[in-house]
Amino acid sequence: MIAKLALEDGTVYTGTAIGAAGEVDGEVCFNTSMTGYQEILTDPSYRGQIVTMTYPQIGNYGVNAEDVESAKPHLAGFIVREHSRRQSNFRCEQSLSEYLEQHNVVAIESIDTRSLVRKLRSQGAMRGVLSTVDLDDASLVAKAKASPGLVGRDLVQEVAATEAREWTEPLNTWTLLHPRDEDTSGASVPHVVAMDFGMKWNIPRHLVDMGCRVTVVPGGYNAEQILELAPDGVFLSNGPGDPEPIEYAITTIRDLLGKKPVFGICLGHQLLSLACGAKTFKMKFGHRGANQPVHDLITDKVEITSQNHGFAVDESSMPSSLEVTHRSLNDQTIEGVQHREYPAFSVQYHPEASSGPHDSHYLFERFYRSMVD
Repeated sequence: MIAKLALEDGTVYTGTAIGAAGEVDGEVCFNTSMTGYQEILTDPSYRGQIVTMTYPQIGNYGVNAEDVESAKPHLAGFIVREHSRRQSNFRCEQSLSEYLEQHNVVAIESIDTRSLVRKLRSQGAMRGVLSTVDLDDASLVAKAKASPGLVGRDLVQEVAATEAREWTEPLNTWTLLHPRDEDTSGASVPHVVAMDFGMKWNIPRHLVDMGCRVTVVPGGYNAEQILELAPDGVFLSNGPGDPEPIEYAITTIRDLLGKKPVFGICLGHQLLSLACGAKTFKMKFGHRGANQPVHDLITDKVEITSQNHGFAVDESSMPSSLEVTHRSLNDQTIEGVQHREYPAFSVQYHPEASSGPHDSHYLFERFYRSMVD
């Protein structure tokens, strides 16, 4: 089946469909990871985006139910250079194309992804349309130009939890490194309330492995509702899109500061910064990949990190209450902050690292210590 990708600048790519039939629009972005396509597909942070994989062959180890980061894929569409017809992994349960069809994901292969990525790097992420049903170039380009994009939209409401629940699942048996090595038997069991703005499941898995009791609540909970659960700490999750429209969460976080230790990741980092008075901006093409270098300004160490964000905290707007703790070595953007007075800190990248490097697991240890010490 023929499929086409059209960009708002008038560029049209023609390839072959490997997923479901249909048509989707969204912001076209790219991820530089060599593996982890299953985690990318099921990461709620990609809501509203058509994701291009830069690695040339995708799907060679198939898909399994154990490694998903949410109940289903959330991205708008998927683009690869070549879809592997052969799966070679003993954990494989189905092929990538079968998984895409099962979950109604529109996807395309056999286009020049190098050309596409070079365009996105030079011109920035663009609105686009991916279709197997409308193959008229002019029509598709017009639809791409009319796509709403990400700025100003509250995409959290489309992916966040709708009710509170206890999370008990630990890291799976294939995880190579756990955040805590010492024996925690007999230690206190801190209660973490995790605000779900589109949370990757490996985050609460890590918290459980740390020895925490975890309650996941909708991102729309207010401070009073959260404090009624008697948490020892509050976690702010990742999530999709523009952080500035999520005013309800910003207000909640502001009301929680100084009352409980707070730890945020990705969107949670941006929301914490906004709650303290900072502003955010949309990046040209964002950071998406599993090999992003970050400088820890406190320890003077460099971490290789997994990242997925298209917005960042504006350094010129940083309030005096926040201290920058981490920086991207690629473009010097802010990758972490901590509050100068309260036990609250956050990072722009993903220390739960699924899939990705394990350099940043110490951040879960730091959060644990802030609750029990």
